[in-house]
Amino acid sequence: MTLRNADATRQRILDHARRQFARHGYGAVGVKGVADAAGVSPNLITRYFGGKEGLFLAATQVEIPVSDSFDGERGRLGARLAANIVRRWFGAVGEDPLLVLHRASGERPEAAEALAAFLDANSLEPLRRYLRDSGLGEDEARARAAAIDAFVLGVSARRRLLRADLGDPAELEAWLGAAIQRLADG
Repeated sequence: MTLRNADATRQRILDHARRQFARHGYGAVGVKGVADAAGVSPNLITRYFGGKEGLFLAATQVEIPVSDSFDGERGRLGARLAANIVRRWFGAVGEDPLLVLHRASGERPEAAEALAAFLDANSLEPLRRYLRDSGLGEDEARARAAAIDAFVLGVSARRRLLRADLGDPAELEAWLGAAIQRLADG
């Protein structure tokens, strides 16, 4: 008799859901398709996630480890941020929950709101605090953080959503780092 591992099954479903939502968007993904890819019954998706909406919400739980980007002097901020960004972009292509949210934001207002709230809390605000704590005034820190945030989001949309070639990771990292640093320095 084989015991089933509910946590492993749930994780397998999430992995396949992330991949499909990232590649095809919310509207084109169905519960049956995710279940088939994960090798489970669609009923398990209902049991574990309550249906497609719950599966989507679970698949888009995002973490961005930015704290190490803010350790150090402002003169190297661009290099640290770019290293983290490129590592994420080249890490698990097609499975990044942030990419899933980004893609779905055009289809689902709640996804756009979730993405904006997430980026405000986990990217824009910590960056603003870092810039302020590094000696900039509040208004200048807010303006530079907003510029960096908009730049990175725009590059992400162009390169990941529109599936432009990301190119060589080292070259991309150097270019991003230099551009972010210029924005940080004003």
